[in-house]
Amino acid sequence: MLHKTRAIVFKTTDYGESSVVVQLFTEKFGLQSYIINGVKKPKAKISRNMLQPLHLLDLVVYHKNNTSIQRISELKNSPVLLSVPYDVIKSCLAIFLNEVLYKAVRQQGADENLFEFVFSGVELLDHATEGLANFHLLFLVQLTRYLGFYPDMTHANDAGYFDLKNGVFTKYKPDSFSFLSPPHTRNFYNLLQCGFENASQLKLSNDERRLLLSRILEYYALHIESFGNVRSQGVLEEVLA
Repeated sequence: MLHKTRAIVFKTTDYGESSVVVQLFTEKFGLQSYIINGVKKPKAKISRNMLQPLHLLDLVVYHKNNTSIQRISELKNSPVLLSVPYDVIKSCLAIFLNEVLYKAVRQQGADENLFEFVFSGVELLDHATEGLANFHLLFLVQLTRYLGFYPDMTHANDAGYFDLKNGVFTKYKPDSFSFLSPPHTRNFYNLLQCGFENASQLKLSNDERRLLLSRILEYYALHIESFGNVRSQGVLEEVLA
């Protein structure tokens, strides 16, 4: 049976001489794997360039329950990304966020709210003209709303610390080694209060931005099983420096 759905490219893996298996986060079916034949041929209807990290798609797919690899009837980039593939900073941000999403979004079922956040986030990145240095930090903290571990803000106003393990702001230094301390706690609080529309107003030094990113990724690792290290972190930090 044929179905229409939007999708976001997460990972493309070579399969045989001319085919690929692409993992897509779909609006209708969640995370799915699709085999696409003939991608590497010169006149391929679906080319490898259409399947770059975080590219946005409109699909017509064959879907069978309890099948590990599905098939695609029609695919097009929609909307076509105008700047992400060609802007060095934006492309590095996309590669980094793609790696985090691939590690964090493991469920097979559909999650329309999560899908809409990621889809809209990619569109925002493509159209952004300022605030790029903070974009990934904002994306990561807002993504936690949909992954189920958004920080508890109950005591944020007068807190000196943020307990990464328990996800709470606190006046007292946590017993564990995983926490933010002054003045980083306030910077993290300001980040949580910020939106994409005023990302450029969040004033952080390169060192502070690096520290926050490391702590946010530590926060992810504490709350997502087998999250591991993010290999593209170092490259992104060098590009943003």
